[in-house]
Amino acid sequence: MKYLQNIMLATIASLSLGDAYGEVLFVGDEAHKVFVEEPSKTTGLNSVYVVYDTNMIKMQYVAADESAKVTWYKFGQMGGAYAEEIAGIGRDGKVTTLNEVVPNSGYIVEEGDKRSYFWVVDYSHYRLQLQSIELEDEGDCGTAVLNVEGSGDDIIYYTINGGLKKLDRALELTYESLEWSAENSSWQTVGQTEKLEGFKTRISLPGSLCSTVYTLSGDRFLTFWQESQSVSSGMSQASALAVETVVAQETEKADNMKGAGDDAERLGGSAPATILFNGYATEAATHCEWQMSRSADFENVEEQYAESELSKTFNEAGTTYWRFVANSDARDCVAESEIYTVSIGESSLQCPNAFSPGTTEGVNDEWKVSYSSIVKFRCWIFNSWGVQLCELTDPSQGWDGKYKGKVVNPGVYYYVIEAEGSEGKKYKLKGDINIVGLKKEAKTTSDKTE
Repeated sequence: MKYLQNIMLATIASLSLGDAYGEVLFVGDEAHKVFVEEPSKTTGLNSVYVVYDTNMIKMQYVAADESAKVTWYKFGQMGGAYAEEIAGIGRDGKVTTLNEVVPNSGYIVEEGDKRSYFWVVDYSHYRLQLQSIELEDEGDCGTAVLNVEGSGDDIIYYTINGGLKKLDRALELTYESLEWSAENSSWQTVGQTEKLEGFKTRISLPGSLCSTVYTLSGDRFLTFWQESQSVSSGMSQASALAVETVVAQETEKADNMKGAGDDAERLGGSAPATILFNGYATEAATHCEWQMSRSADFENVEEQYAESELSKTFNEAGTTYWRFVANSDARDCVAESEIYTVSIGESSLQCPNAFSPGTTEGVNDEWKVSYSSIVKFRCWIFNSWGVQLCELTDPSQGWDGKYKGKVVNPGVYYYVIEAEGSEGKKYKLKGDINIVGLKKEAKTTSDKTE
């Protein structure tokens, strides 16, 4: 007979379960405990019970009140409103027993005015069978496609309102891939785990960056019963490609270089600028190179360097763009790094006309030019007698006002400079250097050389 709908409908509509005083038990299969799933409250069910095999068990309800009337009902995919009373339920004191459990069915046990709602899944109808797993040879770059031999239908149940739901099998697919370590500037092997709700004969996932073995195991119900299954592939080649880069400017910016304190992270600036480009490709790479273009979109690649480590000195004014590219022949994969912009400014060269060596240390005590992008430089300093006191070969160098280890006397000295800028500009400069701030010493016969 159908369950009394005028009693049930209000409960079903509001999804109010009430308090279940009794306890549901499964007896007969001591080797396999019942797996208990607590579904969402919106299902209207107290529990979903997953049993190993309903042919091996009986179901019991232990009432809270021995004198209370206990009635059993069964429902299917139509929901609890269409539940039918089960006849022939045995009773012994508080315990009522259902000897023949209908698999994959919903049950309502009514004790007085309190009800318990639950669904019983017979796992033997959905048993997982894993036979083999292999990586598909052909696939898109960056994607691994695995073919699985086996079976395992979706484990379904129905809510009190007749809604279809699926139980998560929680299969685990494990393999290894690579992860970039910025701290060590290297790719490092890491384990990966993918969770699968259900069995699939074809699994698509992000490709591994290294050769690896794929292992599929589970499900959580077999694991619960200590009968977990597992299949593994052979060693599979990397199915994805990635690159990382480390780029740093080697040449230090001198304190007399224009803009020396501005944007220390910017590449280039004043020529000559030496930059070290390091590219790191993953296992699948068969060819790697650094590319240079004068357009940010790399419409025209003007220079290519078939190496992962490149040291480049920039002497010419202008802006260039650099990237690291790796290719994999196996799957026609291409991986590109971020784009680095190197900007070299045009040259400038200015000379101070006074300084005060030997007075306050670190304050105007050295004569230096102010410069930018000077790629060739020679400077000679003379006294008024034409004696050469100093020669400089780099614009970052300076004169400390000394000759043969001693500070020269205050007065006028002279410089001659020949230099060349990053854009090819030639410099020929001459001028005075005034040394100030020292008391004039008494003249000696050595004044002519000082």
